Amino acid sequence: MLKFLKPFVYASVLAGTAFPVQAEKYGLGRVALPEEIAAWDWDVSPDGTGLPIGSGDAIDGEELFADKCASCHGDFAEGMGRWPKLAGGMDTLADEDPLKTVGSYWPHLSTVIDYVKRSMPFGYAGSLSDDETYAIVAYILYSNDLIEDDFVLSNETVFDVEMPNANGFIVDDRAETEYAMWSSGEPCMSNCKESVEITMRARVIDVTPETTGSSNASAEVTQVAEKAEPKQEETVVEVAAATAFDPELAKAGKKVFKKCKSCHQVGDKAKNRSGPLLNGIVGAEAGSVEGFKYSSAIKKAKAAGLVWNEDELAQFLTKPKKYLKGTKMSFAGLKKEKDTQAVIEYLKSFEK
Repeated sequence: MLKFLKPFVYASVLAGTAFPVQAEKYGLGRVALPEEIAAWDWDVSPDGTGLPIGSGDAIDGEELFADKCASCHGDFAEGMGRWPKLAGGMDTLADEDPLKTVGSYWPHLSTVIDYVKRSMPFGYAGSLSDDETYAIVAYILYSNDLIEDDFVLSNETVFDVEMPNANGFIVDDRAETEYAMWSSGEPCMSNCKESVEITMRARVIDVTPETTGSSNASAEVTQVAEKAEPKQEETVVEVAAATAFDPELAKAGKKVFKKCKSCHQVGDKAKNRSGPLLNGIVGAEAGSVEGFKYSSAIKKAKAAGLVWNEDELAQFLTKPKKYLKGTKMSFAGLKKEKDTQAVIEYLKSFEK
């Protein structure tokens, strides 16, 4: 086999010399200076150690989010395509198919700040200033109804925000409590199972290998899906008919409408954007704004006689896609009934 070795190796072998496995030092570079390490050491701990010095609110964060994040995560943090949703999912962690978002799942706000600062936006990681980081995180929190839009998030106010799933994790103590049971003594090699077979298929067909001769595979999937997804009762938000215009409620609605203004405009100079202008929308016939190209879903609703009274608007604003199948509106919906009532009252102040 020596004839296959390179000449210098061959010569060394013949000479009886030994090769060092690895040189002790390569003689390249130098030890990094503390300030150089600090420039890249962005670790943020749950106790706040390492938090960047800065501040920002959701009002500024909305514009930043639209510019730097919305192409993947949607204008309202509702997610786009296969990109993750950042808002919603409250009280779903015990469901068969939980929605894990910043609001429903992440236990520590410091982790969100660390991740956004270190890894976002996609393709330009590390390009956000500290103030921009706080503003964007504030908008994500606002989209989850965890803060008001004017709340100033900073390294000093981080712990004023209560994350819903803060107590949803436990310390992994398996190294102390269980590893010894697995590693002590000889492994049991008797009474082993003779063969391993797939006895249940996953709800998502394409993640379980196909088996031959399984004629009832599709039936199994259907049965599992039916058991795992019990029908839920329709949730209908009822809004009491307004007896008089409430200016205080409308004032609160003006704040809520900030979630809508990236697509809709109101007022004297309002124009159609990705969504129609909303002047005179309360009490108007569906699909009635001139010059706006409505979806076929809205056109069908108009033909069926849909009128945007307060009850219909409330149901639509709560769960748009559930209320009107095929709607182009990407907004996931208002989670709080008081916000729904407030934004409708605000819209009532704008005549056609």
